[in-house]
Amino acid sequence: MYLTRHPIEHGQRWAADGRFLSDSFDLRMLLAMPFADMTAFIQHALTTEAAHEPLLAPIEPTHEVWAAGVTYQRSREARRAESDVGDVYDRVYAARRPELFFKAIGWRVAGHEQPIRVRADSGWNVPEPELTLVINQHREIVGYTIGNDVSSRSIEGENPLYLPQAKIYRGACALGPGILLAEAERLRDLPIAIEIERGGRSIFAGETRTSKMNRGFEDLVAYLFRELEFPPGVFLMTGTGIVPTDDFTLRIGDRVAITIGILTLKNEIGA
Repeated sequence: MYLTRHPIEHGQRWAADGRFLSDSFDLRMLLAMPFADMTAFIQHALTTEAAHEPLLAPIEPTHEVWAAGVTYQRSREARRAESDVGDVYDRVYAARRPELFFKAIGWRVAGHEQPIRVRADSGWNVPEPELTLVINQHREIVGYTIGNDVSSRSIEGENPLYLPQAKIYRGACALGPGILLAEAERLRDLPIAIEIERGGRSIFAGETRTSKMNRGFEDLVAYLFRELEFPPGVFLMTGTGIVPTDDFTLRIGDRVAITIGILTLKNEIGA
């Protein structure tokens, strides 16, 4: 089942498989229940009204987005190249405890075809295409969406303690286009691809698979919930396995398209 969120005249409304859900439907309600009960709950809320574009980010304004770092070999190599402070990223890649950090609150998240940004005080900025797990309050992985963890590599590379500034700012997080409900087993070997266009011409493309992650989904979820609870559910970006070359940086006007499985998220870099 595929969930999308849409703007309407007086707010927003969710849809499932192309049909609007009842006005009272709230994703937080859905993620408060066990995965086994979700399909029946959604079907009960379905209307006969056809949903329409545009799309909003598939997240409620008060939901939290978290992220994991250095979960792919390519990310480990890129972090090592950008940093002058030793082998901290090597230690994270091989350590039992993963790197987890807060990325965004729901109302800050851009959706499909909405603008994202790079920091004005950073000269080296990249998109990071990431499978983003949708997790209910019972710690069950119930589906996925696409995440773009836009990052300022120059700021993080200067000092790992600057990670929040490199990762958390206006326009640094995009999710979409919707949520595909699925069991975790269906997500373990999905193709991930990214293409960046500038002036109508492709300037970077890359691909990987979720099976190349160094960590298991359940391990990341377990550490996220170890000393936290998420009664309305939570979104978890699982790290990137595609990093452009060191001479690449995003510019205003670039278009980023990320495809994971059957979903594609597109955003333009705005001012």
